Amino acid sequence: MREELLTILEKNSRIDFNELAVLLGTSEEEVLKELTQLEHEGIICGYHTLINWEKTSIEKVTALIEVKVTPQRGQGFDKIAERIYNYPEVRAVYLISGGYDLLITLEEKSLKEIAGFVSDKLSTLDSVLSTATHFILKKYKDHGTIYNTPKNDEREVITP
Repeated sequence: MREELLTILEKNSRIDFNELAVLLGTSEEEVLKELTQLEHEGIICGYHTLINWEKTSIEKVTALIEVKVTPQRGQGFDKIAERIYNYPEVRAVYLISGGYDLLITLEEKSLKEIAGFVSDKLSTLDSVLSTATHFILKKYKDHGTIYNTPKNDEREVITP
């Protein structure tokens, strides 16, 4: 039940307990008990809303910043990652393989604000060796959700 419950919640965290119970073939009480346990164990870390900001009047710029760092003795990448994720503008920090060590997701109101964060906060950290910033120009799919489904061309095909 646990894996199926997590899979359903990952797609729709707003599903009600009754519907979950029906889908899982169990009672609402069992669903609530399992959810409480998953939250207590830190398996469910939070519930979030996915917003298509392009359809609002609110300006948001999202950047992916690759960071090469010098790992600290005895702490590896954890201490520098913690220092970075404590900045309020940082949305996510990942340890990655490849040419860089960390991948940071940042959201701000403008390109200038992102550039300011990279130059004033990130690049000044002792462990940071280099950065590469990539701006998200358009989102097609995020967290399993397709943003703009293609419109079906309803024109009639005419062949000679």
